Amino acid sequence: MSNELIVVWDLPDDPQGNVQHIAQHGLTVDDVEDVLYSRDSVTSFSRSSGQPITFGYTTGGEHIAVVWELVAADPRTIYPITAYAVPEARD
Repeated sequence: MSNELIVVWDLPDDPQGNVQHIAQHGLTVDDVEDVLYSRDSVTSFSRSSGQPITFGYTTGGEHIAVVWELVAADPRTIYPITAYAVPEARD
């Protein structure tokens, strides 16, 4: 199995696409990819949707959550559904 991760994005001008959806939350493709490609990010499952959700930090230091769906297992291909800023977890 490959360790490669492929992130699928809709066209930036698609009003129903994931690029526009995350932009509505003040985030960019780069912000989301910062989190998805980071080894320090933590993935679990969303309580509301049941979809995988990854928590991590953007290069700018913002803590965000990225909800995504698995498109293919090998190579691992995911489609970000939404992303938004979240408070940092407290121990």
